[in-house]
Amino acid sequence: MKIPNIQSARTADAYTIENEPISSVDLMERAATQIYFWLMRNLKSKEVSIKIFCGMGNNGGDGLVLARLLATNDIFAQVYIVHVSEIFSHDCAVNYERLKDVSEVPMYDILSKDDFPKISDDDIIIDALFGSGLSRPLKGLAAEMVNHINDNQAVRVAIDIASGLNGDLINNGGVIFRPDYTVSMQFPKMAFLYPENEPFVGKWEVLDIKIHPDYIENLETTDFYTTEDVIKPLLHRRGKHSHKGTYGHALLIAGSTGKTGAALLASESCLRSGVGLLTTHLPKQAMLPLQVYLPEAMISPDKSDNCFSQVPDLQPYNAVGVGPGLGKEKETVNALKQLIQEVKVPMVLDADALNIISENKTWLSFLPERTIITPHPKEFERLFGKTDNSQQRLEFQREMSKQYKIIIVLKGANTSVTFPNGSCFFNSTGNPGMATAGSGDVLTGIILSLLAQRYTPEEAAIIGIFMHGRAGDKAAEKLGMEAMIAGDITKNLDFRL
Repeated sequence: MKIPNIQSARTADAYTIENEPISSVDLMERAATQIYFWLMRNLKSKEVSIKIFCGMGNNGGDGLVLARLLATNDIFAQVYIVHVSEIFSHDCAVNYERLKDVSEVPMYDILSKDDFPKISDDDIIIDALFGSGLSRPLKGLAAEMVNHINDNQAVRVAIDIASGLNGDLINNGGVIFRPDYTVSMQFPKMAFLYPENEPFVGKWEVLDIKIHPDYIENLETTDFYTTEDVIKPLLHRRGKHSHKGTYGHALLIAGSTGKTGAALLASESCLRSGVGLLTTHLPKQAMLPLQVYLPEAMISPDKSDNCFSQVPDLQPYNAVGVGPGLGKEKETVNALKQLIQEVKVPMVLDADALNIISENKTWLSFLPERTIITPHPKEFERLFGKTDNSQQRLEFQREMSKQYKIIIVLKGANTSVTFPNGSCFFNSTGNPGMATAGSGDVLTGIILSLLAQRYTPEEAAIIGIFMHGRAGDKAAEKLGMEAMIAGDITKNLDFRL
């Protein structure tokens, strides 16, 4: 799913109006109908009190249409017109006149603080004040109104985007509506994906308002949101006469004294993700635990009892993964440097492999093109330096991918993957229960498996993250987020879409 900037999203409406063709007021009706359907899916009862706060632009028009549609289903809604400008937009004015004929919907004018209604904690509040059309901080009556409707425990819903929030940027202060839910028209907003904006987004969902497909197809953007519709066409289908060699041979280099578990977690997730053969290279002392825990994995024992100290023959392998539980012993540092110099197949680096490189930053220039690295935010900071906020960090991540020609998987709530061409994919799966020891080791194993199966590095990164998060979501449904451990993610891997 493409993530356009706000200007491109607005242009989408104009293109649809001109080329479908459809009138602007009918497109508003179509959009508001999708909001109505969303509300019907989520309402637990018709016996609710809904207060819709409308501005005088097209976002307000959406709210007016919504009120009229609710009335047709005998759901009581009150409309409050907040007079923040002198005149209505054309489509808002049309729907204001239409709503005046619906006696079941009372409308009230908000001209000053004296007109503010009392809001009960049992109300449902709909924010239709400004939407994405506002690019400046709220002030005056609008700011006072938003502060008033924020000051309660009512369920709050923003139409398209919370009033006061810039759709392209992180919040830099000012008064902003604080929704529990945001229903976005056709596209996600970049603002939804910045952690600092979480209080101003809530749980969000994109509603399909049937923007002209040619516009969507030809829309140029560097940012994408990875959903099942993106992943499904990328998955390889197994042929009847295929065999284990068809699905590649992966080499995982992992483990050190006290960190054998990381090697076991990554090995199991690699095998559970479809690879034909897996060899795990690990210290001698870890051989028995792996043989007992995972007999399906082959073993390449290091000459050291305690750490990675020698690069095995790389010739048999289709992909290499290195890092989980690796440690940072001197022998390990030297062996990792040799690996980077010798490897000729796709590679994924995680954990201590990244920590070693962060202490030897010149090595970044020697990573093979399209190598995948999977840092969490602190590892990213150690590798590349600090930034002031997540928006700056994203642009820095993009620049580092371009500079070093590598794929950077920055782990987080909507894990971002940047490619050497400057594009970025944000993941749609996963939950806070995955913030647990070993979760990253599981991800490394999944990506390694996909690389060995001859997915492109770009495909391996976005599919691996999606499937990792999807398995985490299944684990959370069964166990709850607090009870999850990393092994539960592997147990719930399922590539059937």
